[in-house]
Amino acid sequence: MPIVAAVQMVSTPVVEENIATARRLIADAAAAGAKLILLPEYWAIMGLSDSDKVARAEPLGSGPIQSFMAEMAREHKIWLLGGTLPLASDDPQRVINTTLVYDPQGKHVGRYDKIHLFGFTKGSESYDEARTIVPGKSVGTVETAVGKVGMSVCYDLRFPELYRAMGPVSLIVVPAAFTYTTGKAHWEILLRARAIENQCYVLASAQGGTHVNGRRTWGHSMLIDPWGEVKAVLAEGEGVISGEVDDIFMHGVRESLPALKHRTM
Repeated sequence: MPIVAAVQMVSTPVVEENIATARRLIADAAAAGAKLILLPEYWAIMGLSDSDKVARAEPLGSGPIQSFMAEMAREHKIWLLGGTLPLASDDPQRVINTTLVYDPQGKHVGRYDKIHLFGFTKGSESYDEARTIVPGKSVGTVETAVGKVGMSVCYDLRFPELYRAMGPVSLIVVPAAFTYTTGKAHWEILLRARAIENQCYVLASAQGGTHVNGRRTWGHSMLIDPWGEVKAVLAEGEGVISGEVDDIFMHGVRESLPALKHRTM
């Protein structure tokens, strides 16, 4: 059975530092046998301000962040789903928050642009991603060595209709930078719900700790099976979680409780 892994980071404002950390953690995951590795949202840069990522935006197909991801996929012969990176958009003040997929030859073979942009205000805590991010428009799936993978990012997790639009998948990935406040309340509940209702594995790769900019992210990267059981979790700090994707178990769940076939709308 193929092994998948999620990398958890506490990213800094310095791209080169984050690349060095990701290089080490990807190598750890690959050495443990992972054939598909997921990086967290904003893995390459967690700036002092939201606009910092605009200055490091890369055009599709070139730049140090993309070159690094292609290199890692090729070197370790893995499927690498690159969390998110800031891609240049037509708006010079905003980026596209994008997941890029690389095959074991280091070829770019898939893409998903985050559709739902996070907005949250509670007391002194406030976020508005729409100020610096252009929303995506299309559902993203990709065929990999572990089957069909459905792609989503962080706040997308709150919109179950996105996952239904993917069709049947073997694995859903959720790179994220959930805040401590919202993560503590909702992260695991939502991840398990997406696994249960879509009867597939869910692999979530998170930012997890207190960042240089003062933001605290929830962490708790995890792998969840199609019955909704958490198979692996890392609460906080950098590291790697991994586990098997058991196609036989998944189809057994779907056969014994054929909810996907019972859908009427």
